[in-house]
Amino acid sequence: MPDAEELISDTLAAVRGTDVRLAERQLDRLMIGTGATDGAAAVDAALLRRLARAVGRLARHGWQPADLGRLATRRLGPRAAGLVTDALAAHRRDLADPVPPWWDDQLRDLGAAVWWDADEGHLAAWSARVGCDRFTALRAAVDALALAEGLPPIAVLRPPPGAPSPDGARGGSGGGSRMLDRVRALLAKAESTTYPAEAEALTGKAQELIARHSIDQALLAGGAERADRPGGVRLGAEPPYAGAKALLVQEVAAANRCEAVWSEDLGFTTVLGWPADLEAVELLYTSLLVQATAAMLRGRGERRARGAGRRTRDYDESFLNAFALRIGERLRAATDAADREATAKAGSERLLPVLATRAEAVREHLGALFPGVTRGRLTVRDAEGWSSGTSAADRASLGAGGAPKRQVRGRR
Repeated sequence: MPDAEELISDTLAAVRGTDVRLAERQLDRLMIGTGATDGAAAVDAALLRRLARAVGRLARHGWQPADLGRLATRRLGPRAAGLVTDALAAHRRDLADPVPPWWDDQLRDLGAAVWWDADEGHLAAWSARVGCDRFTALRAAVDALALAEGLPPIAVLRPPPGAPSPDGARGGSGGGSRMLDRVRALLAKAESTTYPAEAEALTGKAQELIARHSIDQALLAGGAERADRPGGVRLGAEPPYAGAKALLVQEVAAANRCEAVWSEDLGFTTVLGWPADLEAVELLYTSLLVQATAAMLRGRGERRARGAGRRTRDYDESFLNAFALRIGERLRAATDAADREATAKAGSERLLPVLATRAEAVREHLGALFPGVTRGRLTVRDAEGWSSGTSAADRASLGAGGAPKRQVRGRR
């Protein structure tokens, strides 16, 4: 009889192929195990060991725990994605300290912890935990392994565990600062209000505070040699309406001196910029997505009450695209106003060269990480959705006019 590693390799190859019957036969063989008395335990241990190796390789090639958790849930479903989370926990258990704090933070957010007693009994314990039979558990483990071993390298945004941490690696920019606390409070109010005009005013005020903080950070950096360098974060832009979500990220990023690249096949947008600006983009995007979705659902309900057509998907997508573009205009207007105010106080000869230098550094970082980036067009299919989305983003401008053709930078 073949050993556990050979059985897993044969099953993985069959599952990746097109012969369904062969895949089922190989899963049956995996079910039988090696033929030894502890054959099932050997298979369980080998599966977890190989999954942990796979996530370790991905960590060296740019994948962070949050990225893997998000993609595994999207492609495998939440139940099987738990096996990837367990592999991340097993990988962390075997890492030598020190491990970057942000890595452990992401694992904690995913709930990744070693909860099983021994690796030999991991899959049996997992199947009992989720309530499935052994064959289903084996199929889920093989699918998780096929995903983890098949993912491509992506841009390395932070040094992974075990890699040297150069000066300027992004580790956050003071998330507990008083300014960011004020921004969070404003955005929380914007999300909770049922009055669109109030939400827009609160969001605009948040952007104004963020823009002023960004200028302050730039002036501080311009007055001394700083270790900070442009970094990056990944934000989910997944179906439904992934393109509209990617557009919203891009608009928020542009208003905050950042660059954004959408990886449609992987379901995320990479945002590049300076640490304080990246934190602002994360806060704003999360809040604006909540606000846009709530406004879209209200608009959908009003449309149905009027007995309008049933093309809900086209309406929703057009609504979100219009919301993203108009809110982007409002955010950039707030940033421009803050720039003018700061220039009047600090003097253009002091501020403008600093901002230009930082913008060029971000563009260089973009070129280094994404040399083959392209642009794609988003199509508007529902005029009513476009008009409603524009109005939801800015009640002061009810005339939507024609829908502009906006491009989203991305990789497919």
